[in-house]
Amino acid sequence: MMKRLKFLAILVLSLSLILSSVSSSFSAVIKGEQYNLSDYEKLSGKKIGRFSESPQLTELVRQGKLPSLEERTPKELVIIEPWEEIGQYGGTWRRAWLGLSDGAGPFKIAYEHLLRWNVDGSDVVPNIVKKYDVSKDGRNFTFYLREGMKWSDGTPFTTDDIKFWFDDITLNKELTPTFPSWLTTEGKPCTFKVKDKYTFTVSFSKPNAIFPMQLAYFGGFVAPAHYLKQFHPKYTDSKKLEEMAKDAGFQFWYQLFGFKNNWLQNPELPSLWAWKLTSAPTATLMVLERNPYYWKIDPAGNQLPYIDKITHELVQDPEMINMKAVQGDIDMQMRNIRLQNYTLLMENRDKGNYRVFKWTTASGADFMLEPNQNVKDPVLKKLFQDRKFRFALSLAINREEINQLVFLGLGKPRQASLISASPYYDPLWEKAYTEYNPKKANQLLDELGLTKRDKDGYRLRPDGKTLALTIEFAVNPTSSDASELVKKYWEAIGLKVDIKQHERSLMYTKTLAGDFEVTTWSMDRAFQPISDPLYLIPYRQEIGTWHPLYALWYMSGGKSGEEPPGVVRQLQKIWDVIKVTTDSEGRKRLFSQITKIHRENIWMIGTVGESPALVVVKDNFRNVPEKLVSDDILRSPGNAQPQIFFFKK
Repeated sequence: MMKRLKFLAILVLSLSLILSSVSSSFSAVIKGEQYNLSDYEKLSGKKIGRFSESPQLTELVRQGKLPSLEERTPKELVIIEPWEEIGQYGGTWRRAWLGLSDGAGPFKIAYEHLLRWNVDGSDVVPNIVKKYDVSKDGRNFTFYLREGMKWSDGTPFTTDDIKFWFDDITLNKELTPTFPSWLTTEGKPCTFKVKDKYTFTVSFSKPNAIFPMQLAYFGGFVAPAHYLKQFHPKYTDSKKLEEMAKDAGFQFWYQLFGFKNNWLQNPELPSLWAWKLTSAPTATLMVLERNPYYWKIDPAGNQLPYIDKITHELVQDPEMINMKAVQGDIDMQMRNIRLQNYTLLMENRDKGNYRVFKWTTASGADFMLEPNQNVKDPVLKKLFQDRKFRFALSLAINREEINQLVFLGLGKPRQASLISASPYYDPLWEKAYTEYNPKKANQLLDELGLTKRDKDGYRLRPDGKTLALTIEFAVNPTSSDASELVKKYWEAIGLKVDIKQHERSLMYTKTLAGDFEVTTWSMDRAFQPISDPLYLIPYRQEIGTWHPLYALWYMSGGKSGEEPPGVVRQLQKIWDVIKVTTDSEGRKRLFSQITKIHRENIWMIGTVGESPALVVVKDNFRNVPEKLVSDDILRSPGNAQPQIFFFKK
């Protein structure tokens, strides 16, 4: 009897250890994360020996119109752990957009770079590449492609495509007039070397510890050489290319090339994405369809994506997108869903058969104002470059009122600064010059000598003209509502304010040329700013920035733009040091200098930040996380892994 009890005790102990081991293995797999197949099998203890595909593709294989799944996919697949469950194939995901200028929406659904941020933005992981190595000195980065990966037309994806992108696109002055600053250290461009069909190395003159993080954000290094060579003068007769360009309605070959290399306009362009454009966008609809050669699967061995097709219906303005969501005509969308419609969306959930998720934004300012430091008007430039003037603008703003009236009290009154969850968070910056103090604002303007007034009570400039400011921005209801309040606050301290809205592409052009006075934008990228410190450091040009010509000066090595004054130049110099600092704590200390400079100068005037991003999700649209960090750096909602979204039948 004792022997039997002893045996049973040992058996129970053994079973508990086994179950504990299995449980431990499975707990190492994180929902929503992706893994190389071999790594997943080690972590989960689960061997995936059977693979399957969409019934649509099975039928094409049966008809001989498509190679088998094994022939279409690489040896080392990527596996994504579902948020809820293994999905079901089929369906059309309905979305809405504002046209080509709104192309970032469908682009972020794809999010396929060599590397990518993981779901919560805490780390960079392999994606198109299966792995990468970094040399001890932090200068050389070696990447390993997935053998057998193919473009959407079935052509093998190799280092020939990487080399073409680097040598023939990035180093071609007509296609890339300015070498990307993120691919330089101390102004010196990186170099590129191919080892074999699946291995290449990118090298820098100095250590570049932030390169993987920037690669996960900016992407690049990928272009279908076999397709694009026919539009490049290095591979096609120049006369023939000129004729091709003219026939297509272009004056120069590089314009034709740019069009052919535009995924949003050219359905012939091969892709590595889960879905690809299958026909040119029409006046009403843009359609993306499943890529049969996609290289990611689920834990059951099913090739992703689950959803057959994504449609984007063209509408005139963001409010129409919100109305479509309320009516239940959108299956899942975050882009252009307005926080101001939160109550309306919540009230219509049952009728529209949808849920409303609130994702955490990495927005240090949901609405900020940026006086152009390169404004063409010399009198305004002198004022804008005086921090006392900027302090006055900030102190005149009633942030709590903006939060209640524009953001329904869901945001947080704060300065435009890094969010509280950021590893680089500066609490002093968040609060700097945020109190509502019109009296102090008036005092600062008086100290600047702006004491004279015109007949309407507005202050006069030093040249005797009325001190008038124009707030300009890309069409956006939130910016419009908040700007009207700011107009009231600033006019209360004697500044005449005009408001102008422009179509986004026009505002983009005006920004890069420095052709605006005050612009508005949101301060996204405020969680992992080191990936793209766009608003903090004038190192590249983009819409919604206060430093367009300072950035151009930096990008061009001083050949174009405007040389920044000492304190702004200091930001650029610190950034140069950060890029070559391999120690993470060292980078953190350096970045604290950047936040200190900003809190002492306030080039970006924040109002409200850290409000949630609303995500409308149909009840039968599954595998969408209820909670997630949303940020441009993470290419949200791309970090939610849309490939595993599905319609539950």
